[in-house]
Parts: sequence; C-alpha cells; structure tokens
Amino acid sequence: MKLNYKRTFLIGLAFMAISAFWQLYDNAIPLMLQKTFQVTDDISGWIMAADNMLAVVLLPLFGALSDRVHTRFGKRKPFIIAGSCTAAAVMLLVPHANNSGRLLYFFIVVGVLLVVMSTFRSPAVALMPDVTPKPLRSKGNAVINLMGALGGIMTYLIIALFIKEKSLTNYPYVFAIIAGFMVACAIILGLTIHENKLVAEMPPEPKDETPTGEKKPMPREVKRSLTFLLLSVSLWFMAYNAVNTAYSRYVENVWDIPQGTGATMMIIAMLVATAAYLPIGQLSAKLGRKKVILGGVCLLAIAFGTGMLMPGYSIVAYLIMAVIGIGWAAINVNSYPMVVEMSKGSDVGKYTGLYYTFSMSAQILTPILSGYLFKHLPWGYQVMFPYALVFSVLAFITMLFVRHGDNRPDAPKDALEIFDTED
Repeated sequence: MKLNYKRTFLIGLAFMAISAFWQLYDNAIPLMLQKTFQVTDDISGWIMAADNMLAVVLLPLFGALSDRVHTRFGKRKPFIIAGSCTAAAVMLLVPHANNSGRLLYFFIVVGVLLVVMSTFRSPAVALMPDVTPKPLRSKGNAVINLMGALGGIMTYLIIALFIKEKSLTNYPYVFAIIAGFMVACAIILGLTIHENKLVAEMPPEPKDETPTGEKKPMPREVKRSLTFLLLSVSLWFMAYNAVNTAYSRYVENVWDIPQGTGATMMIIAMLVATAAYLPIGQLSAKLGRKKVILGGVCLLAIAFGTGMLMPGYSIVAYLIMAVIGIGWAAINVNSYPMVVEMSKGSDVGKYTGLYYTFSMSAQILTPILSGYLFKHLPWGYQVMFPYALVFSVLAFITMLFVRHGDNRPDAPKDALEIFDTED
C-alpha cells in the first residue's frame, strides 16, 4: 500500500491557499489598523485575536456540518470550493475598505472574511483522511503540512516583491494575487479530485478490537506531566505568536525598515524551519523529544534575547529569524506527539482537543496582552522581544516538570514524514 503523492499534493492545494491567506492577514491587517485608522495597539490586539476566537466555535461547527453533507460533488468539496471563491471575492474588498477610511466598513469586511475562512478550513483538512487509507495518513498529513509551509513562503515572497517602502499603496496587488491563487487552487482541486469516487474506493476501516468496558483513568503522575506540557504549549505559543503578529509593525516602528525587508526575514525563518525538520526528527530519535523541545525553547530565548539587545537593524536580524525558525521547528515536531504518547489507553481525540484548546487560547490572549503593553508601556514596540523572552523562559521551566511522553520516536523513513506535525 503506497500513498498517492500526486493526489495528496492536489488535495493539499486547499491548505496551501489557506496558509497563504493567513500569512497575508497577519502581516497586512495590523498595519492597516495602525496607519489608516490609528487604532491603538491594545484594540488592535483584540481584533487580531478575533480569528482565533471565531475558530474555537466555527471550525468544529463546519467540520461536523461537512460530515453530514452529501452531494454529487462530495462532502468536503462544496465547502472548499464555495468557501475559497467567496473568501477571494471578499479579500478584494479589504484594500478598498482600508482606502475608504471608514472603520465600520473595514470591520464588516474583515469580519465577513474571517467567518468565510472558517467555513472551509476543517473540511479542507478532513478531505485527506477521507480518501487516504489509515496506515498512510501520517505521510498524507506530512504532505498537507508541507503544502501549507510553501503557501506561507509564497506570500512572504510576494510581499517582499511588492512592498518596498513603508506604505500600504501596493497591498491591493498583493491581496489580488493571493485571492487569485486561492481561486486557482480551488478550481484545480475541484477538477482533479473526484471525492465520491475516491471515498467509494477506500478499503473498509479495521474494527476496533479494544475492550468496550470502562477505560482506566490516566495515572496521576501522567496527568501531572500532561498538565505541565499543555501549560508549556500555551507559554511558547504566547511567545512565538506575539512576535509573529507584531513583527510587521516592529520592523517599521523600531528598526525603521520597509515591509519588504521584514518579509524577507520571515521567509528566511520559514525556509530554515522547513529545512530543519528532517535533522530535528533524526535528533529526536537519538535524544528524545523532551530534550529537543528544551533545546528549541532555549534557541527561541536566545533569539528573542539577542533581538532585545540590538540597538537597531543590522544583518544580525536575519540570523535571529533563522534561529527562531530552528527553535520553533524543534518544538513543533515533538510537542503534539508527546501529548498523544501520554494519552495512550485513554481517549486520544479528547486530549488532542485539549492540545488545540491550550494552543489556540494562547493565540487569542497574546495579541491582546502584548497589544496592551505596546500601548501603555513607555517602550512601545520594543516590548515585543522582552515579552517573548519572558514567556520562553517560563515555558522552559514548566517543561522541566514533564516526566512522561518522552519515548524516542523511530527515525523518519523519509523527509515527508517529518512534516507530519500539528500547528
């Protein structure tokens, strides 16, 4: 049994388009709020957290809804195609709403866009396991994550190409390109993936042979480790997401450099992280997950600390972003598998939900908290790196108390298996 890589890459186009959109959203919307509408950073933080607030409610809702839909096009494709095309149309209104200078109009457009984007993310992710046999879903998920990484890199390349000055003038072109890319991805997926036929060809799922009696509760010491691990997940997402959402404003306001240069740095971080997945996976097989995660958190702390000490922009900024990329990859590859490892003998789905609850809650809170600090502390955006450093140190401390889930994983058989991570 072999994975159909061509088909999985085509399915991954949906996630590639979604990732391309979110990189643009996180880059452009904070700048529009600041430059056009003079929205303070504390209010901007609430707005930038809105997508995660909506996701907590809407992603499970539309995922479950797509489970119940049956059309001649399939269960997932109607959501993917209709959602992608609608989102692309609404995206074109964002620069127009920004240029209008009407804040209410801008909020309505962005709000509608966030709701539309939430309608097809879960169906897009669910399509791959629908048409992929269970033993091959790990590699399938690896392909999907790889496509997502490429989508993010593509967006930053476009920003680096078009945004040369500290201005919003060329953002309509960037939004138009990404919108066109989303439509193209949806059309290609719609024409090449025959969902109902592929689902009908799927082999029957093996029956669950586990006893149907009452499950044993998770041992107290394992539950303690899980608690500290989930707390660590929240803390390093607090650190990383603060930099990710504020970086576009930081490079302009603190380092006084154009957006194109800042986007180039983010491309470096993503490329280095992508290249680091394979050696990190091999290192995890030798050292264990916990040690590699602790090393990754240390790299984040070193990078954030170095950024904090920089008096201004220099070539060192590129090195900082590369180190952040390696550190985040080390964490991302190993954290979710540790949660799964500890949930053996229990309800894996339940603890997977806990993982997402803690990671997404941090992504809701950190733009709000960091935005408040940017406004009310005298150092302004210079708080970004110290803020991230503090939460990295706290994550390192809580991770030290994790005593379980550290089984050394098997060395990956191929590079694509390393991309089988959750974000």
